[in-house]
Amino acid sequence: MRRLRMHEEGTGAFTNRDLVALILPLIAEQFLAVMVGMADTAMVSGVGGSAVAAVSTVDTLNVLFIQLFSAMSAGGAVVAAQYLGRGDRKNACAAAKQLMISTFALASLVALVIAVFHRQIIGLMDNGSDLDTVNQSYTYLLITALSYPFLGVYNGGVGLLRAMGNSKASMWTSIAMNLINIGGNALLIHPCGLGVAGAGISTLLSRVVSAVVITVILFHDSMPIHLDKPRKGENYFRFDFDMIRRIFRVGVPNGLENSLFQVGKVLIMGIITTFPTAIRAANGICNSISSFVNIPGGAIGLASVAVVGQLIGAGKKDEAKKYSKKLLGLMYLSVFPLNALLFFLPEPFVNLFSLEAAGVPVAVEILRVYAVCSIATWALSFGMPNFLRAAGDAKFTMAVSIVSMLTLRLGASYALVYGLNMGLLGVWVAMHADWVLRSVCFCIRFAGTKWLDKKVI
Repeated sequence: MRRLRMHEEGTGAFTNRDLVALILPLIAEQFLAVMVGMADTAMVSGVGGSAVAAVSTVDTLNVLFIQLFSAMSAGGAVVAAQYLGRGDRKNACAAAKQLMISTFALASLVALVIAVFHRQIIGLMDNGSDLDTVNQSYTYLLITALSYPFLGVYNGGVGLLRAMGNSKASMWTSIAMNLINIGGNALLIHPCGLGVAGAGISTLLSRVVSAVVITVILFHDSMPIHLDKPRKGENYFRFDFDMIRRIFRVGVPNGLENSLFQVGKVLIMGIITTFPTAIRAANGICNSISSFVNIPGGAIGLASVAVVGQLIGAGKKDEAKKYSKKLLGLMYLSVFPLNALLFFLPEPFVNLFSLEAAGVPVAVEILRVYAVCSIATWALSFGMPNFLRAAGDAKFTMAVSIVSMLTLRLGASYALVYGLNMGLLGVWVAMHADWVLRSVCFCIRFAGTKWLDKKVI
């Protein structure tokens, strides 16, 4: 359990072996997580179209909060990685503790708000469903909201493991979590007849277990970044607001970016819920499949926090830019094969799900368009901002994402759906236009040097 090795001599900061050891477990972890998510949707689809529509609607909101917790985790991971790169293990561990405490507190507050206002929230998101779909949405949202505090702890923990380059531990924890989730679904959805409630309970149990496991791992003081054990008479859960401000300097812009991005998707869901149930189910299935094909690229993006963060902390700005370019090239190589397969063979992917006949051609068309746009712009749109955030340039990525979301993804969705009558495809075309604008802005920023001069620690 050690950080990535940085050479003391030569031009390379990390060996290729180091990068492979970091990235491969992350790819395996992300593949498993998305495949389990696809299995969830496939299992729920056996209950009926209304169940898929309910889960799809609520998962749009769930992803909003998952992104929020992940953003806070990324903020703590960047701070810890930079301290580690500097050789300051004491402050790296202090950042770890404050990340775990603050994330748990934030996630608990969010869960409380959801529990109190779940009906109003579903009402804002879904104005076109039948009563059965709405009631299933209530159930699924309430149960999954109970898991937020545990999800916050888990995300904080895996962020810290990745910051020190220990992606194997995060992989095995993720495997355990997802096996519990899929096993619970297999038992509770159909055999026990709980439907979407069974899916929600499985999610809750898996996140409770994963939070406990990740916390136990981080108490091992042999790791470069770890949690100190409580001492007698110590107020262990005391907030260190100076350290929290450092974490929030990256985490808050990143959290606002991701949260407002998901708020936009929630608003767009207001358009999607007016479509027939089969089309809504097609949208949920396309979301699951599209998240699958870019897993390797996403894993490389996660790895960049450790690589770029440690290099920036060590004051090696030229190395940070060099390795960012190398990681970007790897992203392009990684997204091509699965997206090419999706373009030529979308039907086998769609046929994994019990989708009504009316939704199949819609899903096939959307996935083909997605595959082309993903090959062209996904790495620039979602990979490059990871490099900027790891250096502390989170405010810029936030500003670009918010403007792009409001003007293109949200505004263009209404224009294409209602103005040009493009239906569900219009929503996805608007999303790809958003990607193009993001890519242009991030490329211009990366070509300069301002992002390398940001100060986090």
